Amino acid sequence: MDRARRHQRALARIALIFLALCAELFGRSLSHRLDFGGHVRTAGYSGADYYPFLLAAVKVGVALMLARLAWRFVKATRLLQSTGARRCRPKVRIELSPRLWLGSFVATSLIYLVQMDAEGISSGRWPLLAPWLHTFALPVFAVLSVVVAVGYRAVEQWLAEYETYAHETALRAARTGAALPTPRVTLADLIAPRALFGLAFEVRPPPAFA
Repeated sequence: MDRARRHQRALARIALIFLALCAELFGRSLSHRLDFGGHVRTAGYSGADYYPFLLAAVKVGVALMLARLAWRFVKATRLLQSTGARRCRPKVRIELSPRLWLGSFVATSLIYLVQMDAEGISSGRWPLLAPWLHTFALPVFAVLSVVVAVGYRAVEQWLAEYETYAHETALRAARTGAALPTPRVTLADLIAPRALFGLAFEVRPPPAFA
């Protein structure tokens, strides 16, 4: 059980990293469009050598993440259908976790800074903190991190509660089936005509001859 929980936590962190990377790619493009007269030259990162591999890795990672979410949902739904439960299912709750927001903001900002500095060094410059100081990247990533944190938290809580609800419902159904009393056969039932003769007791006698 502990091993399965550690495995699930690791996959959840990987999913959060992929969401942060997606937010960084979108926020980078958005910050360049909002950079009116900025001091940092807008880099054509879409034409960089690593960009196709980065885009492919993000798409594959997001596809695997969505496939795992769908698998967990289908598995819990099948468990509920086998028990016949239909009511009181968990609902999606929208709430913001400051810890998730901070982690997403730091991750997106650092990924952006590393990429910009690497591109600057390859072209003979070292902008260092200039991509943060002279662009709209930090405000953009702050807003996108709110979206990432809220969406991730909502899906994580709802899916965890849905799986817990399915398992608890299955356990209650199993306990109820095991606790059903078995009918007791008494001595009167054993010596009753119906028990002794079975269906012959139900057959009507033949009509009497006139």
